Amino acid sequence: MSSPSLVSRLGVVGAGQMGNGIAHVAALAGMEVVLRDVSQAALDKGFAAIDKNLGRQVSKGRLEEAAATAARARITGVLEVAPLADTQLVVEAATEDPSLKFRIFEELAGATSTDTLLATNTSSISITAIAAHTDRPDKVMGMHFMNPVPVMALVELIRGLATTDETYATVHAAALAMGKTVVEARDMPGFIVNRVLMPYINEAFFALYEGIGSAEDIDTAMKLGTNVPMGPLTLADFIGLDTCLAIMEVLHEGMGGDSKYRPCPLLRKHVEAGWLGRKAGRGVYDYAR
Repeated sequence: MSSPSLVSRLGVVGAGQMGNGIAHVAALAGMEVVLRDVSQAALDKGFAAIDKNLGRQVSKGRLEEAAATAARARITGVLEVAPLADTQLVVEAATEDPSLKFRIFEELAGATSTDTLLATNTSSISITAIAAHTDRPDKVMGMHFMNPVPVMALVELIRGLATTDETYATVHAAALAMGKTVVEARDMPGFIVNRVLMPYINEAFFALYEGIGSAEDIDTAMKLGTNVPMGPLTLADFIGLDTCLAIMEVLHEGMGGDSKYRPCPLLRKHVEAGWLGRKAGRGVYDYAR
């Protein structure tokens, strides 16, 4: 196999928490980034997050101000899909909704060169199913970054059934260029991280639902009992309870309805109430106080 192609121009679809983080680390790696969202308000919010995170790195002495300024200048925000046409790799970072991702990949396949590689930041959805909505399943794969992207070192890479070695090598090289550590996971529900993490969070909700302990006691027990940096319920609020529920539903369906992946009714009730975590001001904990 020949040496992997080097990505110098990257597209990112979605300027939310994951998308703006991917744009941030790619721009710091020297890539020109086209960041696309469907509204100017979403783009403005994404760029505000990038500016804040770059500024934090500068203030902590981890980044020179000139490097931060240069990285910010490499990111262009767009509202249409057409400017992604000349990118070498596009990473989709939209909401964890299969039908939405399928539509995005159909659109990307029609708007980009047949040589453009297409990656999804999905945390649980089948790569093979997403790739089937394109004209180039051999050039589609999973590129799952962790949140927050500028801080977390890991990227899970997932091949679809048709993904070629050449596609994998190029995306692998791009992840390394962004300073990430790479693991390869099979195209199974949840991949590695969420196959292990989400049942753990879901079980914490069951412990709360069954009255085994208060939210504070469950989190304290897991922090001090297993030496993790935050408890599972605090982590769920950070991730977003809607995202946790969506992943559990993918796991439950993808694993043939196995009851061990059944979403906790309390998790579902929180989402129904709009208590989605930090981003909503209320989740397991109340952040408005």
